[in-house]
Amino acid sequence: MSNAMQKVFDRPASLKDVQTHFCPGCQHGTIHRLVAEAMDAFGIQDRTIGVASVGCSVFLYGYFDIDVVEAPHGRAPAVATGVKRVMNDKIVFTYQGDGDLAAIGTSEIIHAANRGEGMTVIFVNNTTYGMTGGQMAPTTLPAQKTSTSPYGRDVANDGYPIRMAELLSGLEGVAYSARVSVNSPKNIIQAGKVINKAFGMQVEKRGFTFVEVLSSCPTNWGMNPLKANERVASEMIPYFPLGTYKDITEA
Repeated sequence: MSNAMQKVFDRPASLKDVQTHFCPGCQHGTIHRLVAEAMDAFGIQDRTIGVASVGCSVFLYGYFDIDVVEAPHGRAPAVATGVKRVMNDKIVFTYQGDGDLAAIGTSEIIHAANRGEGMTVIFVNNTTYGMTGGQMAPTTLPAQKTSTSPYGRDVANDGYPIRMAELLSGLEGVAYSARVSVNSPKNIIQAGKVINKAFGMQVEKRGFTFVEVLSSCPTNWGMNPLKANERVASEMIPYFPLGTYKDITEA
């Protein structure tokens, strides 16, 4: 009988073997892994092109072992549209934060989705501008304090947080729109399944697929990672309910 131990967990082939530089408790690394696992599952690493915009999402190129295009702030869906239309045989995805996608990039994401561009969008929602100092984002929760809303978000003056998964699900061009979270093992497993489905639908040329991922930002929230995870469960998920909002394969 062999005493050799069987390896049951390893780094996805689509991720580079590098050390993370993200803040302690940041969940970009977890989301990166789920995206990479989807690439490995479908065997598409060699034909996948990522498009990263401005913000913490821009570091895509440092972690994925694929071709990555950098886009101006908010313009990733527009750049990805060009890439996909020129190289339709490629798998194209954008990886964007909430300040990027839901603020300066609102026009780009809505029109790319409405046109039904054959791409996948991974949208990381941590209710703040992560890289630039923790300013209020379109997803900042009511009464949430940020560097630009020190007394808390006032919906009478600043409006309400935007629920992007629901918003995009109402567009004819969208094939799949869902929201997941990575705050617990159970939710991470479900998030992996949803991200797999989004990429699988692109492989099958189903159309535009969108996955919103609720994530923590301990640094800008002024919390330790444990408390930040608890906040995702107690505050974010009630306001941004998890689930699938559109799936043309189940219509």
